[in-house]
Amino acid sequence: MTLVQLRHFVVLAEVGSFVQACKVLFLTQPALTRSIQALEDELGGQLFDRLGRRISLTPFGHEALQRARRLVADAEALKQTGKGLHAGLIGSLRVGLSSGPGALLSMPLMLHMAEHHPKLRLQISRGNTAVLIDALREQLLDAAVVDVRSVRPSADLQFAQVFELAAGFLVRPDHPLTLLGRSVTLDEVMAYPVASTPLSDEVARLLIGRYGPQANPYDMVTLRCDETQSIVEVARHSLAIVLTAEAAAPGLVPLDISPPLNAAARFGLVTLAQRQEAPALRLLREQLPEWVDGFQCMATAP
Repeated sequence: MTLVQLRHFVVLAEVGSFVQACKVLFLTQPALTRSIQALEDELGGQLFDRLGRRISLTPFGHEALQRARRLVADAEALKQTGKGLHAGLIGSLRVGLSSGPGALLSMPLMLHMAEHHPKLRLQISRGNTAVLIDALREQLLDAAVVDVRSVRPSADLQFAQVFELAAGFLVRPDHPLTLLGRSVTLDEVMAYPVASTPLSDEVARLLIGRYGPQANPYDMVTLRCDETQSIVEVARHSLAIVLTAEAAAPGLVPLDISPPLNAAARFGLVTLAQRQEAPALRLLREQLPEWVDGFQCMATAP
C-alpha cells in the first residue's frame, strides 16, 4: 500500500467516476484501475461497487475512506513542513467560518492573504457550525472559527483564541423605536419582525431569563437565516430588528431596551486536537487578535 494509491482512492471516491478521477490525477484509466485493484487486494476487501460506468463506495469503502483521508492529509502536512513553507508564506489554508465570523472575517482574511501572502492558496468554507465541525473532523478543513456556544465539548476538538463581541437588538438609525427617545420593552420590539441566525441553547436561556418565555427565539424570531450579512441587509432596508453582534452590522444602531440584554457573541478558533496543524494556520492565529480589536473599536465608536 502506498500514499499514491490512497490518494487515488480518495480522489476517485470524491468525484465518483473513473473518467473524472483520471482527469484530476492526470492518469490513464487502466493505470487508475490497476492502482485501485492493487489497493483492494492488499486491504483484502472491495472498495467500490461497479455498476456499469457508475461506482459507489461499499460499506468497507466508507470505513477505509475516513482513514485514507487522514493519512493523505497528514502526509501532505508533513510534506509541506519538510519543504520548509517559509513560515506559512506558501502552501494552503482551508478555513471554515460560521455565519457571524464569516461576516466579520472573510474580507480581512482574503485581503491579508492577497496583499501579504499571494502564493498561499486560501479556501474559505461558509456554513453552519455543525456542518463545519463535521468537515473539520473529516479533515476537509484545517480550522474553523465558529460560535463556541453551539459546539458540544469533545476530546477531539481544541478551542483557542475565544473572543467576545458586544451583541444586541440592532436597527437602522431612523427606526420608529429609536425616535421614541426612551428605553423600549420587548413587547415593543416584538411588534416588528425580529431577524436572527440560529441561536445556541445558551443564548436562548439568556433571553428567556432576561425577558421571560416570550423571548424564546423559536417564538420571538420571525426571520431566521444562516447568513448574518443577509439579515443585516434586511434590517437596513426595512423595519426589521436584527439580533446579532454589533460589529457585524455596520450602519445599524443598538436599541435601548429595558432591561438591557448585556449579551456578547462568543467566537473561537477550533482545530482537531490530535492533528498536526497546517503551517499557514499561524498566519490566522497572529492576525485574529488584531482584527478582533478593530471590531471592538468599531462597535464602541460613537
